[in-house]
Amino acid sequence: MKFFHTADWHLGQSFHGQERHVEQRAFLDWLLATLVERQPDALLIAGDIFDVVNPSLRAQELLYDFIVAAHAALPALETVMIAGNHDSGSRIELPAPLMKRLKTHALGRVHWLEDGRLDSEHLLVPLPDTSGKIRAWCLALPFLRPAEVTGGDIDDYRDGIARVHRELVAAAEARREPGQALVAMSHAHLQGAAVSEASERPIVIGGEEAISAALFPPSIAYVALGHLHRPQQVGEPRIRYSGSPLPLDFSESHYPHQVLEVSLNGAELDTVESLPIPRHVALERIGPGSVEAVEAELSAWQPEPTTGEALPRERWPWLEVRVALETPQPDLRARIEAAIADKPLRLLRIHSHYPNAGGDTAGSGAVDLDSLTPQEIFARRWQAEYGETPPEAVARDFATLVQEVQDAEPDT
Repeated sequence: MKFFHTADWHLGQSFHGQERHVEQRAFLDWLLATLVERQPDALLIAGDIFDVVNPSLRAQELLYDFIVAAHAALPALETVMIAGNHDSGSRIELPAPLMKRLKTHALGRVHWLEDGRLDSEHLLVPLPDTSGKIRAWCLALPFLRPAEVTGGDIDDYRDGIARVHRELVAAAEARREPGQALVAMSHAHLQGAAVSEASERPIVIGGEEAISAALFPPSIAYVALGHLHRPQQVGEPRIRYSGSPLPLDFSESHYPHQVLEVSLNGAELDTVESLPIPRHVALERIGPGSVEAVEAELSAWQPEPTTGEALPRERWPWLEVRVALETPQPDLRARIEAAIADKPLRLLRIHSHYPNAGGDTAGSGAVDLDSLTPQEIFARRWQAEYGETPPEAVARDFATLVQEVQDAEPDT
């Protein structure tokens, strides 16, 4: 059998204040056409389906329209999706009974039985081929929040994560029959994996979020990972991040984006093929340089033949300009906008850098807050107040608080 591995759709992402529904719709249309062309038996979506825990109605419409269309085009297709750290597990699971009618399995949270054991049945999804014969079992592991895996005799977050993996793998090995493969899907930061420059929200802090590949024993034929946006293999060919389908930050625009097609031969991994995703909207970075150098670079800029002025405005490239300044320039935006007045570009962000301002030290006034995470802002403030970096325990507590705020949902 074969299946597609994808992750980190981040539907509804606000890109420096601008919506990206056109790009996301174009990706989903491409994915549907590719599913019809390649005819896989299953589609695995490894978390961060939405960009925020309270996605807009339009973002939810993108997801559910795709699921309905995929089921109509491929009635035998099994879709399995898990919640990531950007998602609300409860929201992901809310329409699960309805989605099962569309052969879609939505797993948002881990559940525990009254005797304290993991509800493994909830997380084990059979993957049949087109004839209906079960060829594999998917171990669907949504993002594991500390409150879900600690308590009782488990106080340490990593011990709780290890327990969930251990019990689920044991249940899967006991459940499968000879010739059936085990496929794990997880939304996590694996030790040794490469992160992107600026766009990935830390899951916890201080390395506690990074799990070991040893949690996925050799009996698992393939590990489909989500969370890190850069496509990569981690240690072994069977352990991979598919990466995000769209660049979610300008720092992610320089490498290709993909969906992985994975083929199994019995209980073993056979092949993994990368299916490149077309870049439906380009990301352009100009600079860094002086205002005059940036203006000259913008003046010389020409669109690619496939992204010319014939494109509708919603398909014009997004533009980030990075400018090195000696002093603030009140007319900077006006000068940049004048330089692109006749160009098919949409100015998204101007990043001003002051190289002679003493570096990025706390309180220098030269730091672009838009480029910093909450943890980095907190660390800078602590450094300015106490003259040292925050202790690991304090940083961990702050990161946990940030995650709780990001996870919080209103009562209405």
